[in-house]
Amino acid sequence: MLDLAGLAAATLATWRLTHLVVAEDGPWDVVVRLRRAAGDGLAGQMMDCFYCASLWLALPFAAWLADDWPGRLVAWLAASGGAMLLQRAQQPDTPA
Repeated sequence: MLDLAGLAAATLATWRLTHLVVAEDGPWDVVVRLRRAAGDGLAGQMMDCFYCASLWLALPFAAWLADDWPGRLVAWLAASGGAMLLQRAQQPDTPA
């Protein structure tokens, strides 16, 4: 069973990191430089899409939250889905 407090923390952390990667310049413009360097390739496309980036950024939190593969799968989707819901609440016009 997933720990609700851990899942909440993972969801917030996933949202924060995803927002940083997709929508912010980052400290000393590090993130915006990474986005430019990634260009139009797969990495660049993933850094432009909040929903795509949240899936990959939720993975390490899922590994931290659960001890077995079914639990990790649920935690992964829950943390990413929660981050998506937070983004939609904060910015309803986020493209899907």
